[in-house]
Amino acid sequence: MYILAIESSCDETSVSIIKDGMKEVSTVVLSQMDTHANYGGVVPEIASRMHVENITIVIDEALKKANMKMEDIDAIAVTYGPGLIGSLLVGLMAAKTLAFIYNKPLIPVHHIAGHIYANNLVKRLEFPLIALVVSGGHTELIYMKEDYSFEKLGSTLDDAVGEAYDKVARVIDVPYPGGPLVDKLAFEGEDTYDLPLPLNDDSYNFSFSGLKSAVINLAHNEKQRGNEIIKENMATSFQNRVVEILVKKTMKALKDNNVHNLIVAGGVAANKGLREGLKKACAEESINLIIPEMKYCTDNAAMIGAAAYYAYQRGDRAGLGLNAKAVCELK
Repeated sequence: MYILAIESSCDETSVSIIKDGMKEVSTVVLSQMDTHANYGGVVPEIASRMHVENITIVIDEALKKANMKMEDIDAIAVTYGPGLIGSLLVGLMAAKTLAFIYNKPLIPVHHIAGHIYANNLVKRLEFPLIALVVSGGHTELIYMKEDYSFEKLGSTLDDAVGEAYDKVARVIDVPYPGGPLVDKLAFEGEDTYDLPLPLNDDSYNFSFSGLKSAVINLAHNEKQRGNEIIKENMATSFQNRVVEILVKKTMKALKDNNVHNLIVAGGVAANKGLREGLKKACAEESINLIIPEMKYCTDNAAMIGAAAYYAYQRGDRAGLGLNAKAVCELK
């Protein structure tokens, strides 16, 4: 089964063709990062306008790379949410138009389900499993007993981990996109700043606003004293706390639910510090760990196509009345 998938939830215009939920036939990703870097972050209006300019070009290129025509496609999949509403609408309208013109089933895919199923492109998911979802908008622990079964164990009470990285980057004058650069700096410094371990309790929930505020206050106080913040050391101290709490709560979820399979999903899955921390902990506890390749960590349509195959098997279909949702729960 060949699925053409469209992803446009933020600032990447991406189209992919996936075979049977596991094989990537072709993927095209057109990033807007260089444009938004001029503004220090994603500007929603600019993002949606650029999607409009690029969407048909990317669809044509994906088909060309696969040496396929629309007649060869069995179904159309699209991210319907969550994300920037204007960006989502562009991909959604393109998908609905293709589904209507070529009389193909339309499969709605939740963005986070896509991130989870990016791991299926690496290795077939084994159940039951725990998924640690870490991105700019999400920090969640998800229990899956079978394909397309999602039970949220815990989530962030405030800032998502990726958002915290970007805000800390601004405080220490690291340019956009801040997260990857903070990760890089963390391996060049020392843990010299006294920062708290955020929401260190027995729940599966996370909270990063307090840690972010601690960094802001510490930087402000040092500036008032005429002292210069050592970026590398602040990055190390910050990342060490983040990785420690993410690993600690993830391992607790695995143990409490008697699960031996862990997958990591979302943009922050590319974080080297987190990867190393989880690999070490999983090796000690004999946990099977799957982390997607770097190209599947950031937003891409391949992950949407992978998820769509199993959504289709479950019977998920959408009519042409399908609408975009800026905020929606994973079900």
